[in-house]
Amino acid sequence: MKIAILGAGAMGSLCGAFLAGQSENQITLINRRKDHVEAINQRGLIVKSSQGPDLVIKNLKAVTSADLVGEQELVIVSVKATGTKEAIDQSLNLVGPATMVLTLQNGLGNIETLCQAVNPSQVLGGANSYGSWFYKPGEVILAGRGEIVIGQLDDRDGQRLMNLKGLFERSSINVKTTTNLKGIIWTKLISNIGINALCAILGIKNGLLIKKPESEALMTQAVNEAAAVAKAEGVTLETDDPVAYAKKVCQNSAENICSMLQDVRAKKQTEISAINGAIVNLGKKHQIPTPINGVLTDLVKSIQQNY
Repeated sequence: MKIAILGAGAMGSLCGAFLAGQSENQITLINRRKDHVEAINQRGLIVKSSQGPDLVIKNLKAVTSADLVGEQELVIVSVKATGTKEAIDQSLNLVGPATMVLTLQNGLGNIETLCQAVNPSQVLGGANSYGSWFYKPGEVILAGRGEIVIGQLDDRDGQRLMNLKGLFERSSINVKTTTNLKGIIWTKLISNIGINALCAILGIKNGLLIKKPESEALMTQAVNEAAAVAKAEGVTLETDDPVAYAKKVCQNSAENICSMLQDVRAKKQTEISAINGAIVNLGKKHQIPTPINGVLTDLVKSIQQNY
């Protein structure tokens, strides 16, 4: 299968590495960072892990622009939520009438943005709980094995979803399908709400959040606010205990450096507006107080403004 990873940062590159394990797949990583692209093309993509030796993935290629790639069978969108519109608008040459477009991004609004650019019947969504962070150009770290949960907006073509599930399974990716796509995206959002902003502000790995009562209390309050907003939105979460779920994610990804902390360290714009900021905005819509998420949003934005 011809597959393009649009936004091949840490997580996108890791996904491409797994998919490249099947020799019949033609994988193209698209990333604006010239040094990352050049390193991959020169020596392969290196995946480092504490659970085994480094893997060097050579049967893929990397480019800096979608203009250098033709029509694909699958496009996996892995850019930051703040860049979804620009990325897909500049990459429509990848999408043909039969192309599947899958978003595994953080935050809210990505599916809606993609559906404005391509036929909604071609758009699928999901959540990715693998842990990964950027080590240096051409190298990423697998910080924790999770799972990918995928679903579609309707049930018009269930075989397409099963084909995608089979593709991931053959690539040794832990994968499940869902009929509750909105709930899956919001459940992933719940963990991001509890982890990302706090880790970015405190400068710590995920696991340390639940080691101290003060940070654990802040996580709990932020998650409870988000759960109240989800209920008002009519979302059925994939967990009956959002706080326990967020803490479990912390435990399972204890050594991971979350994407928001990676962005802050690299002095990049974060996804705060699509994560905690989205909860604040929806809280106003439903007249639900979200003071903790409001403070977390303002603090991360203040950090960005002072780069």
